Amino acid sequence: MLTRRQLWGLLVLTLMWGVNWPMMKLSLQQLTPLYFRASTMLLGAAWLFVYLALRTGARMWPRGREWGAIVLLGLPNVLGWHTLSIFGVQELASGRAAILGFTMPIITVVLGALFFAEPITPRVRLAVLCAALAIGLLLWNELQRLSGRPTGVAWMLGAALCWSVGTLMFRRAHLTLSPLVVTVWMLLLGALALWPLALLLEPAPHVAAFSAPMWLSLAYGVLVNYGVAQLIWFSMARDLPPAVSGMSVLAIPLVGTLSATFIVGEQPHWQDWLAMLFVMLAIASVLWPARPAKAPTQTPPAQPAADPLAGPALAPPAEPPATGTAGTAQ
Repeated sequence: MLTRRQLWGLLVLTLMWGVNWPMMKLSLQQLTPLYFRASTMLLGAAWLFVYLALRTGARMWPRGREWGAIVLLGLPNVLGWHTLSIFGVQELASGRAAILGFTMPIITVVLGALFFAEPITPRVRLAVLCAALAIGLLLWNELQRLSGRPTGVAWMLGAALCWSVGTLMFRRAHLTLSPLVVTVWMLLLGALALWPLALLLEPAPHVAAFSAPMWLSLAYGVLVNYGVAQLIWFSMARDLPPAVSGMSVLAIPLVGTLSATFIVGEQPHWQDWLAMLFVMLAIASVLWPARPAKAPTQTPPAQPAADPLAGPALAPPAEPPATGTAGTAQ
């Protein structure tokens, strides 16, 4: 049973990460993609680092081989997901980019089946079919439009693939640092890698010409997406039931699509709504827990009777829903 604090925290988190998609689109009206990612990621990770060091007392500095593991994890989780997705948002409507980005849980399940011998169940097959229909709808709509940007679909699918690979790697990593500290270091190192690319490939931004909405969107990326949302998520992730955390993932593209209408004036097409329905069905198929097996009707006489005073066995901590850097969904 969720506590009231967890319920409100999950609601706020879903709204934060959903609204972040049109906020990114708003930022890209006056700032190029690499400068946007490099600046918001660096500033957000920096203040999160200071907060953790001062308030939690957690060990903040990696040791020995942990540096190499963090760099390896950061390649798909940060340089892959965060970089490719911002180019996807630049090319596509933000709601459409969110829908494509959140095909990631389905890709993760498929990769797990192909490379880690995880079972392919009927629900996985349903999820793959629904995801394929959603991608086909959005790609068809982009190709049909005179100003369509099918390359944006490729950017977002590449980002989702990186996110999936990074999630599988993160689940199998053995680090003594806390997941939040690892996430902060991946963001810091990723930002330091993006800054030279931004300086080399993109024109310098005209900061003096930034509008008030532009500054607001940048502040949102730094303080909310890379800051407060991370703290909320990691404070709850290990205590949330898998079904509940899965529903949070499922709702983010819906919030992103709806909020984009008010923030950047996007008008979703019928293909967007139908694709969103397919993606939500696909995510629910792979994240919603299966029904527990029925207990046997008879207990073998050789086994002792269960202790009526014993409580249920504790389940292992719920894995965070597949999110960008072990929790960064944007």
